Amino acid sequence: MEEIDFESDSFEDIVAKDGRYHARAYAVLMDVVRSLDTTGKHFSAIEILDLFKERVLDQYGPLSYTVLSEWGLKSCEDIGEMMFNLAEGRRVSKDNDDSIEHFTGGYDFSEVFLGPFAI
Repeated sequence: MEEIDFESDSFEDIVAKDGRYHARAYAVLMDVVRSLDTTGKHFSAIEILDLFKERVLDQYGPLSYTVLSEWGLKSCEDIGEMMFNLAEGRRVSKDNDDSIEHFTGGYDFSEVFLGPFAI
């Protein structure tokens, strides 16, 4: 398998198969995965969701919800869909026990990404 340069990965192959999510959303999610994958251990949907939330809030602050909406993300289930798209695109590996359902109900996007900035 050809090694992927994630710094310049455009995720064109993945976006071509599933155009619901913007390539930039995949780049942020891959940054999260790389951050978690320092020990080589398998990480959970909850760990992915928590770090994704932190990264997005740190990078986009009050614009987080708007940015995510423009990228096609409306719920934690979307992050699960993206993870499975990344696995299909051979960017990440998955176990037989992994399931998109593990991302269901993680947190409410409007509460997490709008709530802290409500006046």
